Amino acid sequence: MLLVTDDRMLEHDSGLTHPECPRRLAALLEALRAQPRDDVVWGEPAAVTEADLLAVHTPEHVARIEALRGSSAKLDWDTGVSPGSVDAAHLAAGCAIEAVRSVFGGETRRAFALVRPPGHHAESGRAMGFCLYNNIAIAARYATRNLGVERVLIVDWDVHHGNGTQEIFDADADVLFVSSHQSPLYPGTGAIDERGKGAGLGYTVNLPVPAGTDDETMIALYRDVVPPVAARFAPDLVLVSAGFDAHRDDPLGGLEVTTKGFGALCGIVRDVADRFADGRLVLVLEGGYDVEALVDSTFACLDVMAE
Repeated sequence: MLLVTDDRMLEHDSGLTHPECPRRLAALLEALRAQPRDDVVWGEPAAVTEADLLAVHTPEHVARIEALRGSSAKLDWDTGVSPGSVDAAHLAAGCAIEAVRSVFGGETRRAFALVRPPGHHAESGRAMGFCLYNNIAIAARYATRNLGVERVLIVDWDVHHGNGTQEIFDADADVLFVSSHQSPLYPGTGAIDERGKGAGLGYTVNLPVPAGTDDETMIALYRDVVPPVAARFAPDLVLVSAGFDAHRDDPLGGLEVTTKGFGALCGIVRDVADRFADGRLVLVLEGGYDVEALVDSTFACLDVMAE
């Protein structure tokens, strides 16, 4: 497995009391480096080009974010930047791209991009929900534009709906987006009848679940839905917006998924990748705001990916 990260992403600072703090990634990297694995290699992010950003974001959005390099600013009530944030956002997207490139370059079949800021709330023309650029969308579009990938499956198990990823690919038939998320909860999107539009109608599958949903229900939902829709779509690449804020210990969510439960969800998605995508599976870190739960759940997914 390839782990792609860069310590410079710790320079993104949303504020002293902000839940998306540098300690999240720092603690995860400390734990991984303290317990080296024989089945892991470390990689560095690819350079992100303007074309990579513009493939999923509007020119106005890219210009707005790039103009903030070296500055501190509030973009909305919960999304801000510090002097290192724009560079960190480039690195986060570059980690996701490198993870995807590696699974098609024959270097590895599975990869995990350990990144911040997260990305799945960033829409084509809007930063929101702690997110500046949509890392997983940038990586998916890079795969279809540069690697000959025809169909990408994106699974999002973050407790919050990946509104940005859905909006970016809403009318596309080459990206199938499947999102499980607590509802009602921020950002208020992700209803079951949101199914895409135009050529993308039917290529968005939302699985809203109420607060209190536990391992048993979530695992059953994934087993019932993800393999069948993947079988009809036959993806060449499987990506996961791996947010761990659906964990029962997370302060921002109300679901009851355990560390073991995340391992089971990862196993279902891994089996889909093995069956349809020659094992090509990439996880991209999103939320997860209880540090211990974040670390433990990441390790559980790595164990499953290594099997």
